[in-house]
Amino acid sequence: MAELGPLWHERHQAGLASRPRKRALGAGAKHRLVFVDRLLATLVHLRHGATHDVLACWFDVDRSTITRAIGEVRPLLAERGCTVGPGLRLRTLAEVVDHLGAGGETGIVDGTEIRVRRPAAGRKDRDKFISGKSKQNAVKSMVLTDADGRILFCSPSKPGSCADITHARQSGLVELLDNGPAVEILADAGYQGLGTQTGGRVVTPPHRKFKKNAPDWYEEMYERQRKAHSSRRIRVEHGIAHLKNWRALTRHLGRREHMSHTVQAVAGLLSHQQTADLISARQR
Repeated sequence: MAELGPLWHERHQAGLASRPRKRALGAGAKHRLVFVDRLLATLVHLRHGATHDVLACWFDVDRSTITRAIGEVRPLLAERGCTVGPGLRLRTLAEVVDHLGAGGETGIVDGTEIRVRRPAAGRKDRDKFISGKSKQNAVKSMVLTDADGRILFCSPSKPGSCADITHARQSGLVELLDNGPAVEILADAGYQGLGTQTGGRVVTPPHRKFKKNAPDWYEEMYERQRKAHSSRRIRVEHGIAHLKNWRALTRHLGRREHMSHTVQAVAGLLSHQQTADLISARQR
């Protein structure tokens, strides 16, 4: 409340002053839904997936009021970034790479898909939301965590047909790692090829050299290396699982254009709680 309240009030006043008026600012009907209730409605919607109609009944306002409130508060939550320490937040991918490099930490990257509504018939880009992996209409986001599985970054969403490695390249991860500090980033087989482009900073599972009739010694070595890599990068799966505990990310029923703000808002809220739990555990 203390952090977002002034930002919301400032943007609200700027919106009122940006258009011609016949009455002074502050005149007219007052808000029935104060900022505290607007923030609470947004958090309930993100955490439990309650529809706007249900929230309107709970707060005794019109559905359009809830829709407008969530549309105002959700971008503010998304702009907060991910908390990694008291008073320290990461908002861009460049800040995340610099943070990992300064601390000599290992990052873990992976992509996650979120089901969305099927685009209307006749849209020329209707098929680009179909995921080749899940065979469903989805959007995809790239999640970056530290070695403990704490969320550090969640990228804006892309259509489900976008490959993980393409998403990483379009997000600028390759340029940041190639020109930035020496950082180790663990990734799955979907990112194979980035290791060469980043000077070995992206570590992926070993390539399988034998397609058929592999020697026993090679099968044993390959499985050992694959399991060792998988055990190191499993924490990013735990981080994504915590994200999916928020009902807004299990299946999104709203507009696909809002998914970037939704996933970034949830990532920021979750990282804040994870950091608080980690500090509390260290103090104990």
